[in-house]
Amino acid sequence: MDRPRLALYHPDIPQNAGALLRLGACLDFGLDVIEPCGFLWDEKRMRRAGMDYVALVQVTRHVSWGAFRDDATRAGRRVVLLSTKASERLDRFSFRANDIIMVGRESAGVPDNVADAADARVRIPLAPAARSLNVAMAAAMAMSEALRQLGAFPPEDSP
Repeated sequence: MDRPRLALYHPDIPQNAGALLRLGACLDFGLDVIEPCGFLWDEKRMRRAGMDYVALVQVTRHVSWGAFRDDATRAGRRVVLLSTKASERLDRFSFRANDIIMVGRESAGVPDNVADAADARVRIPLAPAARSLNVAMAAAMAMSEALRQLGAFPPEDSP
């Protein structure tokens, strides 16, 4: 069965990347990292940020946005961008099992050409005075909603 994946576009903050690696390990989904990163991505740093969960998650690194987009297209995966500028709400969006949920850089999101190339764009509705969520929190919310809709949370060992 296809499972949703999470893509990090030019991540800036290793702690957020580590938290999302851990989330992927715990909820059984893979991550795509679209380089360049705003930090040195190496085993030691990722192990520190993601603790011992790093070995439990499948990570695919892409040298560029174009390489990632080509791979997603070849695999028949839809790229769903989380964006504060999107008109469609997360809680009204229908996810598919082969979707890749993509988050932008913590400092700048994604450029317009990347946003325009996404197959869908969704936003998390926020209180009027709020601008945005932490990227790891937003990614966790979106992935949780996708897994809920698809009945794809990992099975529990015990009730």
